[in-house]
Amino acid sequence: MEELISSAKDYKDQLYKQLARVGKSLSSDKRLEILDLLSNGPKTVEKLARDSGMSVANVSRHLQILNDSRLVKFTKKGTYVIYSLTDESVVDFLYSLWKISENHISDINQIKRDFIKNLDGIETLSVDELYGKLAKEDIVLLDLRAEDEFENGHIEGAISVPMEELDLYLQKLPKDKEIIAYCRGKFCALSAIAAKKLKEHGFTAYSMDESFYAWEKYMKNH
Repeated sequence: MEELISSAKDYKDQLYKQLARVGKSLSSDKRLEILDLLSNGPKTVEKLARDSGMSVANVSRHLQILNDSRLVKFTKKGTYVIYSLTDESVVDFLYSLWKISENHISDINQIKRDFIKNLDGIETLSVDELYGKLAKEDIVLLDLRAEDEFENGHIEGAISVPMEELDLYLQKLPKDKEIIAYCRGKFCALSAIAAKKLKEHGFTAYSMDESFYAWEKYMKNH
């Protein structure tokens, strides 16, 4: 019996060590950012470097750690290496991590409030509020992400207007409809900045700070 108990302890210890591999890979804000970027679709190392503001060398090192913990995978296309999340369970995990952090770390909500306050009272919509507005059919929904992310998945009826093209698109937007902008979710401030710009040009505009993933999750229950 003592031998079995000792064996059971070794078994438990080995499993916890494997779980710790995932925990260690998440102990970097930059690696969390890379995972968040990949939750919007596959990307090359170069694209991840541009979107995150890191060097290609730094991104590559972070990706190696994430790959070692099996949170990402990669394929090769010519001279490019394309990374993606291992599967949807990683996105589920990231969403849960955000919710837990938002509920228990007060600094997160304070950072968000301070940022929005500096944008002259931009109104931020929840997924539920967006759902209600979409039912009225008198809004224009803008997806500010890159085209490849839009093509990977988007809210039905949304128009792809990458943030860098918003100024050119302003003249095409109707002034008699509400404009709602969304981007990559809570970590992306572009939707709030876009809403501010739209209001300055006379539009009734809102920001949604949830992701396409959060929208999909919400719609599964409706």
